[in-house]
Amino acid sequence: MRATSSEVVDVDLSVELGPLRLSNPIMPASGCFGPELASLLPLERLGALVTKTVFTAARSGNAAHRLTDSGSGSALNSVGIPSPGAASFRSQVLPRYSAHGTPVIVSIGGLAVDDYFSIADELSMAQFAAYEVNVSCPNLERGGISIGADPDQVYRVTRGVVDRAAGRPVIVKLTPNVASVDETACAAEEAGAAALTVANTFVGLAVDLRRRRPVLGNGTGGLSGHGIKPLVLRLVWEASRAVDIPIVGCGGIATTGDVAEFLVAGATAVQIGTATFSRPTTMAQMLDELPTQLTDLGCRRVADLVGSLQA
Repeated sequence: MRATSSEVVDVDLSVELGPLRLSNPIMPASGCFGPELASLLPLERLGALVTKTVFTAARSGNAAHRLTDSGSGSALNSVGIPSPGAASFRSQVLPRYSAHGTPVIVSIGGLAVDDYFSIADELSMAQFAAYEVNVSCPNLERGGISIGADPDQVYRVTRGVVDRAAGRPVIVKLTPNVASVDETACAAEEAGAAALTVANTFVGLAVDLRRRRPVLGNGTGGLSGHGIKPLVLRLVWEASRAVDIPIVGCGGIATTGDVAEFLVAGATAVQIGTATFSRPTTMAQMLDELPTQLTDLGCRRVADLVGSLQA
């Protein structure tokens, strides 16, 4: 029997990511839902807003074609993270996020390790709640290999941003394209990360049979959507057992039941991405349903569900 509305009044949805306290665990994945969509969802309801990854210099992104449907609720993208650059972000983009009164997590990236330090320095005087450090960017210093694939570089980037964060918590967004997520998770924790986002997209390829060419303009792309959910659940579970800092689950989350599964596997909060492309109201629906979902599972707080997987 499902709980009635009167039975879920006292459910506590609040969560903590280190020193950052959020009213609930639901937030968009970086670049997937911005203030331009505020008419579709009251952004003040969300636990946090996560910006698209910002670089020091402006970037136009990759060549078309940038996005293709992979079936089963999944998508393959090679957007290339276009960015207005630090100055334009600070003066034009960030105020649009901040206007909603929801904690803003600024995602930062770089094509070399020192780029992360430069963007952190340039944003040091801006007002926002936390950093999310996207270490899945291709490192041009090492021939395009993801910075996040090397625990030593994850440590170096994280430590450098923490030192420049002016007291803000630093969340590190890990890549799933590694042999062991434990190693990169532990490197980020040792360097001072307050939390981890697990994970980014999986590298994939779509083929145009008639042209015998990749569908995406950049060749390979990042696979996201419901099809990767079991893979990311495993990564969240493994990372949560390897570190003592909170995990933000990201990848394949499309329903309130998915949210609950990620919490059970060890996530403290979740990010929603591809599901919002076809259903922009997805996060609002999750917030409406989450109290009942928790009550049905015998929980009065999100914290009661986190890490409760018996394995």
